[in-house]
Amino acid sequence: MAPRELRLTANGLDFFALDEGPEDGPPVLLLHGFPELSRSWRHQLAALGAAGWRAVAPDLRGYGRSGKDGPYDLRTLSRDVAELVRALGRERAVICGHDWGGAVAWGTAVYHPEVVERLVVLNCPHPGVMAEQLLGNPRQLRRSLYMFFFQLPWIPEWVLTRNGAAQVARALRGGSAVRQAWPCEETDHYRRAFLQPGAAAAALGYYRAAFRGWGAARRDGRTSPIAAPTLIVWGALDRFLGRETVDPATMAPYFAPGNAPAIRFVEEAGHFVQNEAPERVNAAMLEWLGTPARPAVGRST
Repeated sequence: MAPRELRLTANGLDFFALDEGPEDGPPVLLLHGFPELSRSWRHQLAALGAAGWRAVAPDLRGYGRSGKDGPYDLRTLSRDVAELVRALGRERAVICGHDWGGAVAWGTAVYHPEVVERLVVLNCPHPGVMAEQLLGNPRQLRRSLYMFFFQLPWIPEWVLTRNGAAQVARALRGGSAVRQAWPCEETDHYRRAFLQPGAAAAALGYYRAAFRGWGAARRDGRTSPIAAPTLIVWGALDRFLGRETVDPATMAPYFAPGNAPAIRFVEEAGHFVQNEAPERVNAAMLEWLGTPARPAVGRST
């Protein structure tokens, strides 16, 4: 059964989202990365919905069928998430993110902890850790050189959209250890999305805003350490991010005392882990989340 389609208004912007599972189930908000879409979570939407969770995956600000207006700084993106939770009629949700969606999930736990029931992050270090790694880890700096290219005006937009946005498909396959996860009929969805007016500039806006906000990410992350229970799922063959970015000692200053995250490595997968190894990711998430608590049923007198 295909997921339901939603239109939600949050933080002054119109969002498109995919929605699966019982509408009264506890919500899990699934946040995609670059250069992806809400459909990047199609395997998890089905598994979480079947288990009794209400799984909702929006196209993030600037992507797909959601509004393209900026800004794209982490505070704004985190507020989007907090208001999306409220737009679903809930006070709290499990917040789950991959890649840039992971950064937004981390940011939500820092800036809007009141809406975060639990936190799940796939292949994205805490933004404060990422800032430290870029400053002090030459190996990670080399892996992240593309982020410096994205700071250039207009040239990255041209590269991403030329030849029918063929580079978008190459990025998805090239970042994966399991390249068969991205047949042409799947990558065509992402290519078409990036050819929409303003879409490439919006996606690149995340990186451009991040370069102006690394200092705040370190400061705010340490001032407001993560208190929510946290699961990290990591495709170990990630070519963009080293395993050291989720070293427990490195992450410790960004977590409240006694709240060490659980970490699950998926050794056969790369950066796009939820598409490369969906069964492994689904199993890790469902085992950690457990059986969803359902609303109490009224008793007759």
